[in-house]
Amino acid sequence: MYIAVFLLALVGVMSRATEALDNGLALKPTMGWLHWERFMCNTDCERDPNNCISERLYMQMADVMVKEGWKEAGYEYVCIDDCWPSHQRDAQGRLQADPKRFPGGIKKLADYVHSKGLKLGIYADVGKNTCAGYPGSLGYYETDAQTFADWDIDLLKFDGCYMDWTLLGKGYVNMAEALNKTGRSILYSCEWPLYEWPFQQPNYTAIRETCNHWRNFADVYDSWSSIKSILDWTASHQDIIVPSAGPGGWNDPDMLVIGNFGLSHDQQESQMALWTIMAAPLLMSNDLRDICPRSKELLQNRHIIAISQDPLGKQGYRTAKVDSFEVWERPLSKNRLAIAILNKQEIGGPRGFVIRAVPGWKICDPQCNVTQILPQYKEMGVHTPQSKMVVTVNPSGTALLTVTPISSGFKALNKVH
Repeated sequence: MYIAVFLLALVGVMSRATEALDNGLALKPTMGWLHWERFMCNTDCERDPNNCISERLYMQMADVMVKEGWKEAGYEYVCIDDCWPSHQRDAQGRLQADPKRFPGGIKKLADYVHSKGLKLGIYADVGKNTCAGYPGSLGYYETDAQTFADWDIDLLKFDGCYMDWTLLGKGYVNMAEALNKTGRSILYSCEWPLYEWPFQQPNYTAIRETCNHWRNFADVYDSWSSIKSILDWTASHQDIIVPSAGPGGWNDPDMLVIGNFGLSHDQQESQMALWTIMAAPLLMSNDLRDICPRSKELLQNRHIIAISQDPLGKQGYRTAKVDSFEVWERPLSKNRLAIAILNKQEIGGPRGFVIRAVPGWKICDPQCNVTQILPQYKEMGVHTPQSKMVVTVNPSGTALLTVTPISSGFKALNKVH
């Protein structure tokens, strides 16, 4: 039954692919850095100059992204979240950056980020105010879109605070049209469904036609309970949201909090693995200037990123719950499969999971090659549908595997486990 539902959802993805927002952007899940979870609305640059929302913070992150291999790994957007503007628009009604914290203005910051070969994202709100109380874009959609284009902005995160929910969809569509009218390619990150779910099931066909990615559920916190709540919500709504995802438009479960304070390393691996399975944007919110080497290695793991950026562009989802394990699967190009096995038990030690319990394991008929990506990279060899392979997973950790079918013609050349 799980497989049948999975295949039906994938057919839905195929049938909706032509309905994606046609701006040529986000053909693969977006990768970058976003300030909010780690730095929030810290505007006190006198007491905390290294961590306040200022041009200095984004310039330093851009520098580190180039110097420390983040850009090379695929992370390309440096994104400003809330609390960047002045509390007043200028005389022409345009948004303006806080002059003390952004003395050079946003255009100068964009030029700096672009000089590093990176892209700059900015934040605004569909309503009359942003969530933190700064000027919103209601009544100024065309003005703000043109302002962002004039500043050479590459991504807009458009929040949904202070807006009548019945007007939400129209507001998001109006800003999409205003962005398109500027002629500049600006990736459009929406929070439309997040603000509509409390009242009704959102129209994901319309959302996909309007946005490049969209938030569905609550803000991520730097805690394992937050990560679990996002996964649980996603799994319980997967039949609704998975068919809408694909090249050009993605479900966004919110930021990666890897490298901060609240997650054990096993839990960091779980977030990285499952965000990858969900074909989620990989937008880190952490301090790249001071990140532990193990977290950095995880975030830059080229094998995981290859799954995230797989050209087939299918979102995976939960296919089984077995003995406090969850199995999540994502189809990949070349008929391959990515599998994440999450150990939900939070007591005791490592536990074994028999690979035959994975619903998609049937792709190993007649045989397949298995590679473990997490917790350590390991070639697991050739297997058959009757494989006795057991994968060991730590409490709240995840094993991430890729499975490549092998045609029967190669059987004689491989040792079968």
